[in-house]
Amino acid sequence: MGRVRVGTCAWSDHEAFYPPGLPARERLSYYARFFRLVEVDSTFYALQPARNFALWADRTPEDFLFNVKAYGALTRHHRQPRPGEEDLGQVFRRFSESLAPLRAAGKLRAVHLQFPPWFTATRESESYLRYCREALPHDLLAVEFRHRSWFHQGRAEETLRFLREHEMVHVVCDEPQVGWGCVPLVPAVTHPGLSILRLHGRNAATWYKSGKTSAERFDYLYSRTELAGLLGVVRRLEADAGEVHVLMNNNRSNYAVRNALDMLELLGEPVPPRDESGSPVMA
Repeated sequence: MGRVRVGTCAWSDHEAFYPPGLPARERLSYYARFFRLVEVDSTFYALQPARNFALWADRTPEDFLFNVKAYGALTRHHRQPRPGEEDLGQVFRRFSESLAPLRAAGKLRAVHLQFPPWFTATRESESYLRYCREALPHDLLAVEFRHRSWFHQGRAEETLRFLREHEMVHVVCDEPQVGWGCVPLVPAVTHPGLSILRLHGRNAATWYKSGKTSAERFDYLYSRTELAGLLGVVRRLEADAGEVHVLMNNNRSNYAVRNALDMLELLGEPVPPRDESGSPVMA
């Protein structure tokens, strides 16, 4: 497949994907038997120690890549600073230092900055994006917006131009189109080295739902027809970027893994036989 990699957002959520009794510490290695990419989402909820990244690097093949989701305080998800987060620059440094093992292993592809719906298209927000760029000068930054103002009417070209000028990856999203807390699918490349397509599902009824787990919100299994309809988007991104990442974030049950394997198959890649639940059947 070469320049297109397919994976899921997190690997621990998909319990139905793993063989019964498989220890949690062996899940990433098992996942890496089928995919060459994963997005680390645990980093959004808490700063992780560097030893975790070292272990993850050791448990994956040499050509395996990680996109790492930035800690919530760094993407304005924490409306009020939590204890120890008053100095934002220090939080950025702690986050950056924790990634050192992945950088040393050559397995850190991008830092994913997913901003909340209240991060709207303003000059102040653009200033904060510049700050992020300065705080993580050596990493490739991928930016995902969650407010329609960034792409509303004539604002789209300005947003894409800003990302290009600051060498940031525009994260293309497939998600329900309900209200202002979402963005349209804009298949544009803003960095020559990488483009990311992130699929959240199309469950409009749960898009704004607050639940105990994100699986309740991203409860959606794409049909093969829907995924086939997105192949044109993947090919368009591939024409303009050196590498394309397709990441499934519909993390209910084993939905993300099933759809990731579906996408690999649609792209012409070999996939293992699967059981009735859509999980691989290992010989």
